[in-house]
Amino acid sequence: MKLAEVFDSVAGADAPVEFVAYDGSKTGAPGSPVRIEVRSPRALELFMSHPGQVGLARAYVAGEVEIVGDVVELFEALSDVRPKQMPTSEKLRLVRDYGPTFVKAGKVFNRGELPPEEKKLRGGRHSKGRDAEAIAHHYDVSNEFYRYVLGPSMAYTCAVFPTADATLEQAQEEKFDLVCRKLDLKPGMRVLDVGCGWGGMVLHAAQHYGVEIIGVTLSKAQADWGQEAVVKAGLESRAAVRFSDYRDVPESDFDAISSIGLTEHIGEKNYPAYFSFLRSKVKAEGRLLNHSITRFDDQQKVRYRNSFVNRYIFPDGELTGPAKIVTALTNEGWELQHEENIRVHYAKTLHHWRMNLEDNWDAAVAEVGERKARVWRLYMAASEYGFAHNIIQLHQFLGTNTVDGISGMPLRPDFSRKR
Repeated sequence: MKLAEVFDSVAGADAPVEFVAYDGSKTGAPGSPVRIEVRSPRALELFMSHPGQVGLARAYVAGEVEIVGDVVELFEALSDVRPKQMPTSEKLRLVRDYGPTFVKAGKVFNRGELPPEEKKLRGGRHSKGRDAEAIAHHYDVSNEFYRYVLGPSMAYTCAVFPTADATLEQAQEEKFDLVCRKLDLKPGMRVLDVGCGWGGMVLHAAQHYGVEIIGVTLSKAQADWGQEAVVKAGLESRAAVRFSDYRDVPESDFDAISSIGLTEHIGEKNYPAYFSFLRSKVKAEGRLLNHSITRFDDQQKVRYRNSFVNRYIFPDGELTGPAKIVTALTNEGWELQHEENIRVHYAKTLHHWRMNLEDNWDAAVAEVGERKARVWRLYMAASEYGFAHNIIQLHQFLGTNTVDGISGMPLRPDFSRKR
């Protein structure tokens, strides 16, 4: 059985993409803007080592499968394709022709010979040591590589586009400012930013709102970059970026806490301890802005450990529906004051990041290697598609440490710009 026949059996002969294989077979739509190329028998071994998205990722990252054209366009083109039911005769041919490859792949990968980009963590799930290892895997890639992708802001969270034609830098500045406005920051306030990344929120809040702010991250590379930026800006007297687990912050009595993109790394079972700890760090009437990726809902059971994102991108990362975050937040004493879904902004953000990567492809490959760059190309394309199609969302939850019914919120809060 030729590979084009296998593709037709799964996707149908009328699939709107072109398919070309090393065995000389072709199918699909000739001249399509997107073409899938299976370049060698090794591609089959890698796919069959873990059939599904992990196997496909292994083959793509290794360069044995190529996607010619825009990866998001491929996802769009195949979004309505549903696997066809194979007749028994075709299944028997498939087993006869490709069974030996499957057996060979199983023997190799059963010995634990995982690709270097796949992370296998040690220790108890969400222990401090394991969390540090997971964060280092993703964030300590290379500050220069991240600069190629993220641009000058070094902001690795969803931007907020004030207008449809705003630049990425304008949108990232607006995101940090929106967080500051929701927290109602004023000069002299004390702020904690957990999971601070390269310090974008720390810098913005200190420069534009005159607060004293501490940012903490489990990435040493991020902390070094962020603290250097603080010093360069002359803000070290009231701003700092620390290499630290948020659970090890000794200070308390903060006026406000921002958590921009940390909840995804916490794990659902740890939500109560997370929100309880943050509440213990703020004053009465203090505010929390929790900005996090969520799933659409909680109807489908997700097996994280066997997903491409968990293996290659965010080890131990976990997404839940927004309702579970709200429940955990309010169960730990926070009063929910405002909630906003900015999903479409993340699709736009990811598109900008993808274009940055493509524009800087040669430099990015020189910095981290082609395999790592291909991981990121695939990851960001899948994420852009997911946000654009409401598979995943981005929510901002604003809570207050309300005491004796007093929240400190105005009758009708206004988060529009005043400066």
